[in-house]
Amino acid sequence: MNASVSPLPPHASAHWETPLLDLEAYLERIDYRGPLTPSLATLRDLQRAHLAAVPFENLEIVTGGEIRLDLESLQDKLVRRRRGGYCHEQNILFATVLDRLGFAVEGRSARMLMGDDERKLTAIGHTILNVTLEGQQWLVDVGVGNVGPREPIPLEAGGEVRHGRWEYRLERSPLGYWLLRYRRHDGWFNLYQFSDEPYYRADYEEHNYQVSHHPDSPFVRRIVAQRNGAEVRHALTDLELKTFRPGEAPELRQIGAEALPGVLRELFGLVLSPEQEAILLRRAESLAGASSEGEQLGT
Repeated sequence: MNASVSPLPPHASAHWETPLLDLEAYLERIDYRGPLTPSLATLRDLQRAHLAAVPFENLEIVTGGEIRLDLESLQDKLVRRRRGGYCHEQNILFATVLDRLGFAVEGRSARMLMGDDERKLTAIGHTILNVTLEGQQWLVDVGVGNVGPREPIPLEAGGEVRHGRWEYRLERSPLGYWLLRYRRHDGWFNLYQFSDEPYYRADYEEHNYQVSHHPDSPFVRRIVAQRNGAEVRHALTDLELKTFRPGEAPELRQIGAEALPGVLRELFGLVLSPEQEAILLRRAESLAGASSEGEQLGT
């Protein structure tokens, strides 16, 4: 008779750092006072509240700081210091919150397209989430800037959804991936594609290092701040500010370097330390006349 072998429990590296989460501080940060039961309604309301409170931004990188993905660093930056972050930061924090509340949440990683052909193989590197509720899987993403979904999207090919006045579509790409598309004023726009393969915090550490250090990364070369609003969306790339409304071409205006701190405060809710603001202003002053044309940011 052969003895049965019990599977080993998952290693701690396969889990979110949930025991370290200050849930009350996070809920206060996003001004959320609704139900906390693990339901679709709760998930939708939490996602909307997070997007309303936490902007997408890379200012730590361009002012000489370091992006860290351990939960204590994420809570210090995004919660206590009321800053924003990009996909790895935001979705890891959001996943940890969902895990604490009892949601079945796994990490995924996507290949950003931002308008490119869905047959193009771009690098894996965008952190997204998969949440399973009552047998249905949902795509959840609070970290794709001003163009991302505002609510969970069911993992069903061919389904179109409306998040307020913004529209999204999930398809299967010719490469066999899930393909997320977003309707702009000029038609459907490819955002990213992804598989069902799970990804973990160790993977995101590698992706984060590349995007925050590689000289070709737009987050190293550009000043970026974006806001995914319910009615109006904003995208700042260096000194170019785009404003988006559903079904309309974006409005573009140039801002002066001296106006940058005010724009960050008023449109994105971002307040830097005096030292960071001085560094940012010096960098902004060197950008006069530069254009972000062709850059796949806030498009």
